[in-house]
Parts: sequence; structure tokens; C-alpha cells
Amino acid sequence: MDYKDYYKSLGVDRKANENDIRKAYRDLAKKYHPDRNPDNKQAEERFKEINEAYQVLSDPTKRQHYDRLGSDYSQWQRRGAPGDFNWGDYVGGNPGGTRVNMEDLEELFGGAGGGGFSDFFRTIFGRDVESSRARPQGYQQPLQITIEEAHKGTTRLIQGNGNQKQVRIPAGVRTGSKVRVAGAGPNGVDLYLIVDVAEDGRFERRGNDLHTTATVDVFTAILGGEAEVETLDGKIKLNVPAGTQPEQVFRLAGRGMPSVTNKNQKGDLFVRLKVQVPKYLSAKQRELLDEASKIKF
Repeated sequence: MDYKDYYKSLGVDRKANENDIRKAYRDLAKKYHPDRNPDNKQAEERFKEINEAYQVLSDPTKRQHYDRLGSDYSQWQRRGAPGDFNWGDYVGGNPGGTRVNMEDLEELFGGAGGGGFSDFFRTIFGRDVESSRARPQGYQQPLQITIEEAHKGTTRLIQGNGNQKQVRIPAGVRTGSKVRVAGAGPNGVDLYLIVDVAEDGRFERRGNDLHTTATVDVFTAILGGEAEVETLDGKIKLNVPAGTQPEQVFRLAGRGMPSVTNKNQKGDLFVRLKVQVPKYLSAKQRELLDEASKIKF
């Protein structure tokens, strides 16, 4: 049995974090997706390889076990690969465990969602696979949406098994959320859309809260007034009290993202106020400011 380098399959470093692995998987899955490469066996096999690698590296427990195996395998190679490598210490996802019964796994999992497992996977992670005998492996497909679509919910038309299905993406989803489409994958398996919410320079999302910035001139900060704030429901006016300090944060309740499980529950929008100091002043402005500066507070 040959060792499979899952990091090489995804083109990532062994120290890659969760986001790096997810991004690499998403990009490669798009490139080799069967819908983009009809009747291309090489692309199909590459897609299977990518899915298998992601199944392991996206799961902390599987990845830890795989890394331990990889370290020992590398040491064995550096020693000149004496004899046969002892795969038995790593079978079934449990170092030192006994070999599990892999009977009928090809029937259960072969071709399911492009994810027919290799001999390496079925041997090393056989126990994890066999525990899922009642439910064949689903087919994963990345799906990118905007933050506006994540805020209000959206729909996508999905092509699967020669049919088109309109899929509802619920409001409140975030990057990494899974949307299940029953029977839409190859051979009638379930399709899982892995949501990727595109970054938006206007907002930073933390849980269901959103963070943004707004800018006012120094006179508004001193005297009070209004600031225009962009929200996902449109622009609003924020009341700025006199004496507002630079970088002061205002909380707008219920202006954040909705909860994916309860659309009536929403996060908040936090607005950090930037104070813009003018570079140029008229003679009159300079005169008035100079006069004001001489008044002691």
C-alpha cells in the first residue's frame, strides 16, 4: 500500500491552518468539479483525491492521527525503508488498534459524491468510515455568496443528476456552513454546499455582530451632529453627541446578522467613529480656532 500525501494533494504546507486548508480545497474543487469537466476521468480522479484529502485535513482528530503516521513514515524512509512499514499500528484511525472489517466498503462508498475512498484511506481511517455505514458519504461542493446574501438569505440553481433544483440558502449562514440538498449528488447521494461568505471591506463579522467604521469632521465631533453609517439594510444617520472622541464605538442594536436558527434574533452593528482633521483652513476658520484655543476649559 502506498502512502498518500494529503498536504501535497491540496498544495498546502504541513503547518497550514484551517482557513488555508479550506481555501485550497475550495479553489481546487472548483477547478476539477465534474460539472466543469464532463467526461474527464483525470479531473474526476483528481476531484476524488481532493475530497479525500479534505476529509482528513479538515477534521482535527483525523489530521492529528494522519500527522503522527506521516512523521513515523518519514523516519522509516530516512532509515532507508528497512523491511515493510508497519501499517498495522495505524489502522482504523486508532494507533495500536486491530484491523477493522472493511467488507463492502466499496459498495457503500465507491463513487459517492466523487469521494470513493482509496485503499490508504480505508485502511487508516476504516473505523471512522465503517461507523458511517448507514449513511453513504455525501458530495461536497463549494458555494460563494456575498455578505448581503448571507444577511437576507438567497437561492441558487443547482444542477444535479440531469435535473435542476432551486436551493434556499438561509439568512445568517457563515463561512463553513453546510446546506444539505437531498439526493442531488452523483448516484443520488446528498449534496452538501459548503458556504463561503466573500470578504467585504465595509464590514467585519464576529459571530452575528458586525463591525464597521464611519467618518465625521472634527467640528461634528466637537459640536455634535450626525454621521452617515452604511448598514446591510441601507444607509442611516447616527446621532453624534458633542465631545465625541476619535475611535469611539457606538452600538446599533439589531443591525447585525440574523441567527441562522432564529431569524428574529439578530446581532448588533458596532460603529467605530473616525475623526477627520482638515488639512487646510480658511483664514476665518484659523482665526476662530486660534481664538477658541486661548479659552481655558
